[in-house]
Amino acid sequence: MNFKIAVLPGDGIGPEISIVGVNIMSAVCGKFGHKVNYEYAICGADAIDKVGNPFPDSTYQTCKDADAVLFSAVGDPKFDNDPTAKVRPEQGLLAMRKQLGLYANIRPVQTFKCLLHKSPLRMELVEGADFLCIRELTGGMYFGEKYQDNDKAYDTNMYTRPEIERILEVGFEYAAKRNKHLTVVDKANVLASSRLWRQIAQEMAPKHPEVNMDYMYVDNAAMRMIQEPKFFDVIVTENTFGDILTDEGSCISGSMGLLPSASIGENTPVFEPIHGSWPQAKGLNIANPVAQILSVAMLFEYFDLIEEGALIRKAVNASLDENVRTPEIQIEGGAKYGTKEVGEWIVDYINRQ
Repeated sequence: MNFKIAVLPGDGIGPEISIVGVNIMSAVCGKFGHKVNYEYAICGADAIDKVGNPFPDSTYQTCKDADAVLFSAVGDPKFDNDPTAKVRPEQGLLAMRKQLGLYANIRPVQTFKCLLHKSPLRMELVEGADFLCIRELTGGMYFGEKYQDNDKAYDTNMYTRPEIERILEVGFEYAAKRNKHLTVVDKANVLASSRLWRQIAQEMAPKHPEVNMDYMYVDNAAMRMIQEPKFFDVIVTENTFGDILTDEGSCISGSMGLLPSASIGENTPVFEPIHGSWPQAKGLNIANPVAQILSVAMLFEYFDLIEEGALIRKAVNASLDENVRTPEIQIEGGAKYGTKEVGEWIVDYINRQ
């Protein structure tokens, strides 16, 4: 296969982990006889500094023309600490999702046997946990009408039937491929938007009789995810709830640096780690590249290149088992590996297979 990949390194640790992701993809393509061309583009704070726009038209065109986007991270403290800033790096990420029509974010949450002790939860709770969070990505409060002055502010949480139907359909599709259990997370006892979600889910359920569907309020889901993570198979929810729950899910694996994601929809899919730009670690060679690497695995799997994705997952597992890890997940007294060294070890492993 010939790949055309748009690479958006972004901000903070983004460029460091982006290099690793590109190297992994190149190694796997070389192994399996695929050709790959990369086109780099700016986004986030980097793009604001250069052109005043966190997702300029040229970057959109690069993404639209590609087969897939390998994205890393956006964010910068100089914007975080200025509540009056009119342009922010994160607006670039939202713009990318909206302009590419990426309405479904797929975030797997799973554990690694050798890292169970890194989870703040008891080992018997998290061992074997393996579920998907499917988050609606282009609606809700993130994109609704907004207002702010010195005394009042609001964000409108609006959803339409087509938006809800299409994301629920993704949920049913993934549940049917897994353990046939779909949990719809909402706040239907309080929010009108959630009541519409639940109504439409109830209407769609008879069309998918093979899937066992249940409903859960978001506060209960947050608690259940910690108390009994193995209860879940596929979770589908709206934008804001999904953002919060998927970050909470990182506690199960033990590090946000381990979890990848895919954003899919109408145009070019985007593959990215779930973590942010961690600007405090910029240039220190300590950022965990595993989430970026596993995002490359998801990229291959999206194109039904299952063997390629499996090799990446095998290489990651081997690196973790051999204690080739960045500091936040390294065992006490273990050898010191940085972002670059972990990436090089995994590339070498792939080449030796």
